[in-house]
Amino acid sequence: MTKLSILELGRVREGGSRRDALNEAQALGVHAEKLGFTRIWVAEHHNMQAVTTAATPVVVGHIASATSRIHVGAGGVMLPNHAPYVVAEQYGTLAELYPGRLDLGLGRAPGTDQMTLRALRRDPMDSERFPQDVVELQMFLGERQPGQRIEAVPGSGTHVPLWILGSSLFGAQLAAQLGLPYGFASHFAPQALDTALKVYRERFKPSDAQAEPYALTGLNVIAAETDEEAEYLASSQKMSFANLVRGQRALMQPPIEDIDTYWTAQEKAQAQGMLACTVIGGPDTVRRGIDAFIERTSADELMIVSDLYDPQKRLRSFEIIADVLGVSDGQPHVQDTREMANPS
Repeated sequence: MTKLSILELGRVREGGSRRDALNEAQALGVHAEKLGFTRIWVAEHHNMQAVTTAATPVVVGHIASATSRIHVGAGGVMLPNHAPYVVAEQYGTLAELYPGRLDLGLGRAPGTDQMTLRALRRDPMDSERFPQDVVELQMFLGERQPGQRIEAVPGSGTHVPLWILGSSLFGAQLAAQLGLPYGFASHFAPQALDTALKVYRERFKPSDAQAEPYALTGLNVIAAETDEEAEYLASSQKMSFANLVRGQRALMQPPIEDIDTYWTAQEKAQAQGMLACTVIGGPDTVRRGIDAFIERTSADELMIVSDLYDPQKRLRSFEIIADVLGVSDGQPHVQDTREMANPS
């Protein structure tokens, strides 16, 4: 069974506030739990006006405090920005507060620009230590060993599940080598998707954490009552990507009737390249699009991004997605013939 989950960025809308965005993220978590989605993750991005999830453990706690069953976590923590010991303490604390519900996805990119990286007091070369830092973090979240003088408290013994996230072959190879579940960021960087999944599955080495490969892939889905309405609502996300291409950090804008009046042909090509893994439409179109993506990737789990300006329309989008795929307690109707391990 291919599971469905949600990636949340805490988008700040024009006319809205950062507090609104954080509370809307919490409300989405409550809504997703009722609909039967498996997990909701938040992503670490810095110096972006429209994204409020930079402090991932705080936002994760905000969502977890209002829910009771759905898995919550980071998708992900950009590990080069942090000492593994501090991450172990933060997510170990969350694991004690919300036992059995925490996930910790780890990325190698800084999640920001080089100037902001300096403000974070990080060396750009820290990313070269990513594999060692993952192993160190795994150690701090494991059982305390005899003679171990530095212990994460809370943290040790929580065994918070770790995921390797990425958009290149590096993450696929590392996840396979360490025997960890792997998430590919195809919702904004789809170019290496098929190759990365192939490499991950072919090179996977079983571990205590994961007996078999488990692949999660990102997918943008804008669902509405009709194809026409969905295309209209999707213009907000398209404008966000056009702004990204322009190097502009703008708040999320309300939808417009004709997106071609907003972007140039070159901006359109670049934005559509990043949004290649996107399904936009009414219920039937969404069902066909998601089924086709699962057939292409054989993904064990989809991480859905439904980036809409109107909070109520966004909740409705997830309702339609859950309805057309028959989600119930995280189990959609789409079946995979393989028997895959299921990360907790």
